[in-house]
Amino acid sequence: MKKPAALRSGDTIGLIGTSSHIGNVEKVKKCEEVLNELGFNVVVGESCYGQYGYLSGPDELRASDVNRMFEDRQIDGIFCIRGGYGTSRILDKLDYEMIKHNPKVFAGYSDITSVHIALNQICKLVTFHGPMPSTDMIPEFDSFSRRSFLRAVTSTESLGVLNNPPNEEIKSLVTGCASGVIVGGNLSLVAATMGTKFEIDTKDKLLFLEDIDEEPYRVDRMLSQLRLGGKLDECSGIILGDWNNCTPKNYNPSLSLIQVFEDIIVPAGKPTIYNFKAGHCSPKITVPFGVKAVLNANECSLALKERGLK
Repeated sequence: MKKPAALRSGDTIGLIGTSSHIGNVEKVKKCEEVLNELGFNVVVGESCYGQYGYLSGPDELRASDVNRMFEDRQIDGIFCIRGGYGTSRILDKLDYEMIKHNPKVFAGYSDITSVHIALNQICKLVTFHGPMPSTDMIPEFDSFSRRSFLRAVTSTESLGVLNNPPNEEIKSLVTGCASGVIVGGNLSLVAATMGTKFEIDTKDKLLFLEDIDEEPYRVDRMLSQLRLGGKLDECSGIILGDWNNCTPKNYNPSLSLIQVFEDIIVPAGKPTIYNFKAGHCSPKITVPFGVKAVLNANECSLALKERGLK
């Protein structure tokens, strides 16, 4: 995997809107200010101000911003301003050959999952599943998430064990140990890659999954899609992140989320942990994708075994 250069104080961040629109100029300004406070200069992409229905501008504008920020030698890292919806529409508009030759820190989560998968698989680029300015850094960037994020995008050392926030216990669903590079992201987006040329490759990898606002029956459907597609059998282990508000709402009686995991994930027999605090939660862990790690589900730990940056 290609490791981007570590970010340093004074580096320039390209801020882009790949997904849903932000809503107002003042919020974009606040995002720029918080990144300045973190020690970065900021170039704001046109997509951060754009709106096309529920999107932050037309597909061509959003894809152009991604390509432009990777191509611009003055830009040191690229942060997605928010998630929502829209990245699946621009995957076939990105210049992967150019991106391969311009590796940079790329960060975001949720809808950004599909771009993570594409950059990991096509460009062999390490990327970072972590907080985004408009949804996680304003009005306040909690100290745990801030430390985890900055360490992930600035350290040239292996991050070692990725610990949960205080008083949050990582639990074991299936015992055992497994190793591999970490891939995945938001379950809805991972499932949406199935049957496309951007389909996630889980072979011998640690599969990370999280989601928000999905009822258990919908999580069931998407996990079943991954199971039937062989993704659970092919992976070496499974990391279940945060499942914010994934509770029964319309179906009563309903299976609980843990019952869904027990029915679909446990039979795969892969070492699995859950309540790993990454995803739509605060505080949250920043997770490098494409980096080798060891999952010990007996001790409920996840440890990175190589650095994600150079």
